[in-house]
Amino acid sequence: MKLPRRLPLLATAVLAALVPLTPLHAAVDHGKLTVQDDFARTESQEKTDEPGNGWATHRTARAKGHKQVDLRDGAMQIFPSAETVRAVSVHHAAEFTDGTVALRFKLDDARDSLGLDFAELARNDVHAGHLFAARVSPQQVLLQDLAAGTMRLNIHAARTAKPKRTPDQQQALFGKEKKIPAALAVGEWRDLLVKISGDELSVTVDGQRLGTLKSPGIAHPTKKILRLAVPRNAVVDDVKIWRKN
Repeated sequence: MKLPRRLPLLATAVLAALVPLTPLHAAVDHGKLTVQDDFARTESQEKTDEPGNGWATHRTARAKGHKQVDLRDGAMQIFPSAETVRAVSVHHAAEFTDGTVALRFKLDDARDSLGLDFAELARNDVHAGHLFAARVSPQQVLLQDLAAGTMRLNIHAARTAKPKRTPDQQQALFGKEKKIPAALAVGEWRDLLVKISGDELSVTVDGQRLGTLKSPGIAHPTKKILRLAVPRNAVVDDVKIWRKN
C-alpha cells in the first residue's frame, strides 16, 4: 500500500497497521539466526564454483570440475554443466534440532525445481546422510522423509536389485512423502519458508502455508547440513537459517 506523502502521522500509523505482513517479515521468533547470506559479492574468477560464505558444491565429483554456481546480479544462480551427473548440490553447514530456513527463489522454466535437502553425514543407516527434503516446482511441493523412506540403506539398495523392493519395504514407504499441488508462475521471485519442529516439516510460499508432513525421520535430533538440490536451474537469494534448539 502506497501512502500519500503528507498523510497525518496518526493516519499513517493506522494504515500501516493494516498492511498485511507475510511470515518472512512478521515479528516471529524463529530462534537464533545462524546463517544469513544475500550473495552481494563477486567471485575472483569465472572458471570454477566459488560461492563463498560457507557454501560449497560437489563440482569435482558431479561435474568434473565444471562451474555450476555463479554469483550474479546479487543472487546465486545454480545450473548444471554439460558434465553434471544428477542434480547440482550446493551445501552449507546448518546444525539444529528444530529450526527454520527462509529464502527467495526464482524458477524460470516449468521444468525447473528447487530442493531443500537436510542431512546428517554421521548417520550411517541412510544413503549419503539424507534425512528429509522439501522440493518446490511450479506444479507442486513434495515433502519427503528420506531417512525412513527411499534413502534408508536397504530400500535405496533395492532400487537396482532384482527383484526390487520387497512387500515389506514397499509398505515401509507408505506415508513417508506428500505431494501438494501448486500453481506457481515461472519467472517470478517467491518467498519460501521451511520449518522443522519435532517430527513435522512445513512449507510456506509467499505467506501461504501449502502443507505439512509428519514422519519419524524428520525428528532426527541433529540436522547438520542444508543442501540446495537443483536438477535443472534455479536462482536463490536472501538465505536465512534459524536454530530453535
